[in-house]
Formats: sequence, structure tokens, C-alpha cells
Amino acid sequence: MFLLYNFIVLLAAATVKILAFFSPKMKLFVNGRKNVFKTLNEKIKAEDKTIWFHAASLGEYEQGLPVMEQIRAKYSNYKIVLTFFSPSGYEVRKNNTVADVTVYLPLDTAFNAKKFIALTHPELVFFIKYEYWPNYLKVLKQAGIKTYLISGIFREKQAFFKWYGGFYRNALQTFDFFFVQNESSKKLLQSIGYQNVKISGDTRFDRVVSILGRDNRLDFIEAFKNNTTTIVIGSSWPKDESLLVTFINQCSSKVKFIIAPHNIKAEQIADLKAQITKPTVLFSEKEGKSLSDYTVFIIDTIGILTKIYSYADIAYVGGGFGHPGVHNILEPATFGVPIVIGPNYSHFAEATALVNMEGCVTITNQYQLNDAFNNLIMNADIRHEKGHICETFVQMNKGATAVILDHINNN
Repeated sequence: MFLLYNFIVLLAAATVKILAFFSPKMKLFVNGRKNVFKTLNEKIKAEDKTIWFHAASLGEYEQGLPVMEQIRAKYSNYKIVLTFFSPSGYEVRKNNTVADVTVYLPLDTAFNAKKFIALTHPELVFFIKYEYWPNYLKVLKQAGIKTYLISGIFREKQAFFKWYGGFYRNALQTFDFFFVQNESSKKLLQSIGYQNVKISGDTRFDRVVSILGRDNRLDFIEAFKNNTTTIVIGSSWPKDESLLVTFINQCSSKVKFIIAPHNIKAEQIADLKAQITKPTVLFSEKEGKSLSDYTVFIIDTIGILTKIYSYADIAYVGGGFGHPGVHNILEPATFGVPIVIGPNYSHFAEATALVNMEGCVTITNQYQLNDAFNNLIMNADIRHEKGHICETFVQMNKGATAVILDHINNN
């Protein structure tokens, strides 16, 4: 089976190289991996003690960050190696301060796995949420390196739980322990013979709770908001924006809007601005302007959305009209903000829970969006009630990092 798997990986590698000629993202995917081994050889010495964290993308990085920070504090004489699979994670967080070395994960071939483990020689390994690479897991198992899955999530549709999934089930033998988000994940693992599993919850709750203790002030957002009811639209996609722009243009209430699109390419930002009839300013053009005079503020940069949510009276989180679905709703939730999302959220336990608890409103069309926004704008009591539900939900689900660290410290 490994022969077939390795052939498929090599075929995928060749295909990606061809796609790189046509796709900027694939070009980053390919070029970013060219000097990984050179970088590791330069930054990690034979005598160094190391710990390796792997995140598929940006969301998994944010999920694993509380654990990374605690491990960094406890093992201060170790070097932290952080790998990403996706450019959308690496390119945004390649200059993070928690890891000593941040690189792309080389593709999962037998050669790459052996060389990567030899160069990094980690004593502890953490995979975040998912991504189970058989060659890497095989080498880690053979080397007897302690390996953990944190904030794991398992579903019945995954190959592990199918009649043909023996190859992938065996790969899970590498993990010394599974820290999973929920009871269903624990039961699924137990159904295939894995008892070394504990429900820790989702470390993302610890991540967003920690945000409350930081300085979230942004002077330019305060100047724009000017004590006016403000709707913050985070990580929006064109399908979200087609409904949102219609509402913005026809909104007669005294409301301001901050839009932080998922894609900030200049041409798409320009197209978005052109559709809006209300006075609109871009983040990149804000200097020297009286921001309080504008109704719409488009954030054509990255890295500040979390702080912007602290100014929201209402939040709309994008992605719910696409696949796999809605983006991170926990950041606005931790600030006690009521949330509106699109219909595709069932793969996200926190979104499902908050919809069921009525702290989060889901919409499928223009009429429902208009109704949800108008209801929240006009009724401060409803706004505060839903916001309180969101804030309480986050606070009640924190603590996963402590569960993980307690187990590691005592085993």
C-alpha cells in the first residue's frame, strides 16, 4: 500500500509543478518548498533540542498557538520548529515569534520524511487538528518520538472508519495520545481500537479568550466609528458581498460598516468599492482623511481584523456561502458580539452550537440578511442578549490547553 501511496504523492508533486505555471498559489506552494532542507540545516544544529508543530494552514496555526506558547515557556531551552502545508498559512505567519524555525512541510515522500526528521530530530511532535501524513508518521513511529494530536476532530466519512481504511488506521498508531474536541470523535477512535484518547475541547477557545487581555485599541477605527452603531464584516467573499452591498446601499439607519474581505487583491478591492454608493474609504488611503465623515471602511490589509471585532456592535462572518463554509466566528464571539453567517456552517461545531443557542443568526438570502441586520440594529436588547450568549459560550469552553499540558507534564 505504501508503494501505491508514494506513487500517488509523486504524481501529485509533478502535477502541482505544472499547475504552478498558471496559479500564483501553486507557485508559492512549489517555490516555498525548494529551500526547506537548506533552511533546516542552517538553523538547527545536531546538539539542539527541538519540538515540532505542524499546522495545515492559518486556522490550525491559530488553534495550536496557545499550546505552542505554553510549550515555548516550559521548554525554553528547546527550538520550536513550525511547519505549514498551505501557502495561506505560511505566507501570513512565516514571521511569527513563537517558533524558531518556520518552513513549509515537504511533501510526504519516504525520502522527505526521513530527511526532515533527521534534520529536525524532534523530541516532541504536535499535529494540530488533522493532516495525517503516513510517511512522516511511519518515520516518527520507527524513531520512537512522542507524537500528539491536539484539537483533533474525526468524522464518520473519513477513511479511517471505512472498510478500505486500514492503511490510514495503521498510521494512527504513531500517536502517543489523541486530544479531541468532542465525544463523537472520541467514540469514533475507540471504535477502531484506540483508547489513548481524551476530550480536551478546542484550543481555539483559549486562543480567543487570551485576546481579551491584549491591547485591542485602533485609533483610526475609533475615529471612524465615532460612537455610531457599527457592523463589522470579516473574511467576506463575493457571494457574501453581493448581499451585503445591497443592504449597505439601501440602509437608511445611522449605521457604519467595516469590511475586511478575505481576498485583498487591488482589483477586487476596487471592484467592491465601486459597488458601494455610500461614502467609502480604504485602509490604504486613510491618511489625512476625516474618517468620521465616511460610512464604509474597507480594510485592504491583513492582521488587524481581530482588533477590529472589538469595535463591532454586530458582526457578519463570511465564507458561509462557499465550501467548506464559514470562517472563524470565535473572535467576534469572545468580544460579546452577535453574529450573522451564511448557510454553510455544519462542519464547524462552534458555529452549529451558537446557531442552536441563538447567539448566531444564519441567513440564506437577501430578505433574511436584511431582516437579521435590521432586527439587530433596531433592538439593542436583542443585540446585547445574543452577544452575551456568544461571550458566555466562549468562556465556558476554554481550558483545552491546560488539559493537554497537564497530561504531557505528568506522562
